[in-house]
Amino acid sequence: MLEKALSGSKLYWAWLIALVVVIAAGFGSYLVQYNKGLVITGMSRDVSWGFYIAQFTFLVGVAASAVMLVLPYYLHHYKTFGRITILGEFLAIASVIMCILFITVDLGKPTRILNVMLHPTPNSVLFWDMVVLNGYLIINLVAGWVTLEAERKQVAPPGWIKPIIYLSIPWAVSIHTVTAFLYAGLPGRGYWLTAIMAPRFLASAFAAGPAVLILLGYLVKKLTRFDAGKEAFETLAKIVTYAIILHIFFFLLEVFTVGYSAIPSHMTHLEYLYFGYHGYSMLVPWVWTALASGVVAIILLVNPRTRQNPAVLGVACVLVFVCTWIDKGMGMIAGGFVPNPLHEITEYAPTGLELMITFGVYATGLLILTILYKVAIGVKQEEEAL
Repeated sequence: MLEKALSGSKLYWAWLIALVVVIAAGFGSYLVQYNKGLVITGMSRDVSWGFYIAQFTFLVGVAASAVMLVLPYYLHHYKTFGRITILGEFLAIASVIMCILFITVDLGKPTRILNVMLHPTPNSVLFWDMVVLNGYLIINLVAGWVTLEAERKQVAPPGWIKPIIYLSIPWAVSIHTVTAFLYAGLPGRGYWLTAIMAPRFLASAFAAGPAVLILLGYLVKKLTRFDAGKEAFETLAKIVTYAIILHIFFFLLEVFTVGYSAIPSHMTHLEYLYFGYHGYSMLVPWVWTALASGVVAIILLVNPRTRQNPAVLGVACVLVFVCTWIDKGMGMIAGGFVPNPLHEITEYAPTGLELMITFGVYATGLLILTILYKVAIGVKQEEEAL
């Protein structure tokens, strides 16, 4: 089936070439980091996770959101998702690969990954994060490819694939739950020390992932005339609506708990993020933008008339993306590290090389996603032509 990715329009090839150029620039920047170390980043002793881990945290949610298609389609036989489920599974594959790449560049020396494999430590949450991420990648790759191959041959998928598909449902929840535990298990960081961290992560994942999928579905429809169906988009929009409401609600629960208890180790992080702390306010405009985007998205999505309008739905999905990308990205990372446990301020901002490496990783993910979508859409259109 990969041969379908070897043919396409001039626009298709121009897009691939542009992605390769960005990947090359990102790789060149990574070579500088590899030689000089993480000193080229904006990270410090006080802020030891930065822009790379921020993207990793967000993309884990995008990957986990594939379950919102797999569960209704395979478990409840919701046939409306029949044309779009494969797009969700392939989005999960590209997202997990980007997650792994972001962890790799964050380690400084990629050979350090071998320490996790050669010296496994089951009492470490990071070890389990590696297990669930790689397991989820394999599950989606096998399930997606086998079912698509069966569809191309117009035969039923083999029986052995169903248990793997069903396994992907709890596994999707596990990847974001384990990622949340990376944060919630650190007692010295008040902003992350909360039992609701995993539910917050899952709510934002089930908002951001389907929102991204809706935007990709609209783009695919415009470029290839492959239509996943109006009802599929409307159902996904409802999922986004409920999930973004839960995301904002869980955040407000945190605000009440922290504000009412007024525990300094918890309070100062929210104060820094939303109002500034001792004159330091780098992230204040960003987090307010995230909150405002989430609220406006909810207003647009709860009204059926606006939600069912494709143009308005597209705007709402962009706002959901902005809200969750900032909140789970820089807001989550910097908000947990600043101020430090001694209430000292060391602000963090990514450097140019960090950003270039990040663009390179995203370009790699988009390249993989483009090729996978080209194959999937080619098979779907070939099947319809018969």
